[in-house]
Amino acid sequence: MKKLSTILILLVFYIFAGGCHSAKKSLKRGDYDDSVFRAADKLKNTPTHSSSLEILKQAFPSAVKQHLDDISSAETLPDIQRWEQLLSSYQILNKLYEAVKPCNTCMQAVSAKSYYEEERNSRQKTLETHYSEGLKLLSLGSRENARLAYEQFERVYELLPNYNNVQQKLDQAYNIASFKVVVEQVLVTSKAYQLSNAYFQDQINQFLKTNRRLNKYVQFYTPEEATNGKLKPDHVITLQFDDFVVGQTLIEKNTETVFSKDSVKIGEKTVNRKKIEFYDKVKASLTKNRKTVHSSGVLDMRIMEFDTRKLANQEKFGGEYNWVCEWASYNGDERALTNAQLKMCKSQELLPPDPQQLFVEFSKPIYDRLTDRLRRYYAKY
Repeated sequence: MKKLSTILILLVFYIFAGGCHSAKKSLKRGDYDDSVFRAADKLKNTPTHSSSLEILKQAFPSAVKQHLDDISSAETLPDIQRWEQLLSSYQILNKLYEAVKPCNTCMQAVSAKSYYEEERNSRQKTLETHYSEGLKLLSLGSRENARLAYEQFERVYELLPNYNNVQQKLDQAYNIASFKVVVEQVLVTSKAYQLSNAYFQDQINQFLKTNRRLNKYVQFYTPEEATNGKLKPDHVITLQFDDFVVGQTLIEKNTETVFSKDSVKIGEKTVNRKKIEFYDKVKASLTKNRKTVHSSGVLDMRIMEFDTRKLANQEKFGGEYNWVCEWASYNGDERALTNAQLKMCKSQELLPPDPQQLFVEFSKPIYDRLTDRLRRYYAKY
């Protein structure tokens, strides 16, 4: 029991010492904010922790001075940068104040004051300057200016989502800023099969929904969305399976003579009233069958500029799928077979999947290659 108490005392000591050590390390490297937060947190729980109190006395005035100096130096900056700097500095000053306020020991040790009014004023000015800059950029026209305007309105929305009509301005700026791409329905041309593109089309539609903004300003639409929104796209993507085979079957048969690995009992006879057992390796004729059903295809992707009808890019993506069934039969002594060979002999020939499923399977790697290419292609827009 005494040993357990000693361990607990040591554990508490290391926890406190560790916290103090962290605050001290922050102080040494000039991270006064972190040092204040750590020391104040320690003093809230242990008001008599002398080393934390000494650290707080050094770190707090240094932290306040650092941010007040930043505020002074910000006066020479352009409006947007100046108000952002002021807002950031006043926010941290108030966090420092809030860190020591609940701790009586802390408040007695340092001279702390709040900057709530200054923070409110700088926030308002930050909102006004970003919003005003966004309106100015939006009025200049062009996609590039609209993107810059969108970033200004984004910052406003981040600070105060219901400020003025910022959501409307965000939508307006994004509509001009975005690069719009319509992806048409996937075409399947086949004289031999009536195959559905439903699976592949569903995958493409899901991609469009979850990857609308590949680089923030690229947005994909289905033809229906483009029509309903009276959209004028920048690019139109056409996808078509123009070369594929489904269900090409190859059957391979191989017969071999196999022997048991060890000698096994093959008989016995009685000699002079004694039974004598005979051992030797046994054999069997093993016939292995392998059916491979091959399916493959090529998807043609064309990216057209909507205004000029000029071909911007064309690529082809291939994919394949092989369905395999193996079974076997034997004549002779079963003991000549390995466990794997015997298991194969118990298997039966199976029917392959229907053509529609085979089409789905070989289109899966095509989908992966296509979507990866679209991501990389539109990363530059």
